[in-house]
Amino acid sequence: MSEEKGICAGTVLLSFLAGAAAGAGLALLYAPKSGSEMRETIADLAEDAVDKIKEYTREAQEKIKTAIEDGKETIVEKKSILASAIEAGRDAMQKEKERSAGV
Repeated sequence: MSEEKGICAGTVLLSFLAGAAAGAGLALLYAPKSGSEMRETIADLAEDAVDKIKEYTREAQEKIKTAIEDGKETIVEKKSILASAIEAGRDAMQKEKERSAGV
């Protein structure tokens, strides 16, 4: 359903994670803890969030690199096919010229 609207799964996942982080932050703010405990908890959550963001970024970079490499391979294949087709067309045109000249 989300792909029909032009929203990729990564965007949906990132939005979900951002909402979950915001909810967790609000829950912490309303939890009965001392100031030092709260700051420590928030610092831990922030560190975990940064680690997850870095991990997702690395995964996204790898997927992008893979997609680029696949695209390059596809271009090379299509270029080879097109070159073969052009050469075949030239050969056919040359044969037709020779046949027409011989008539």
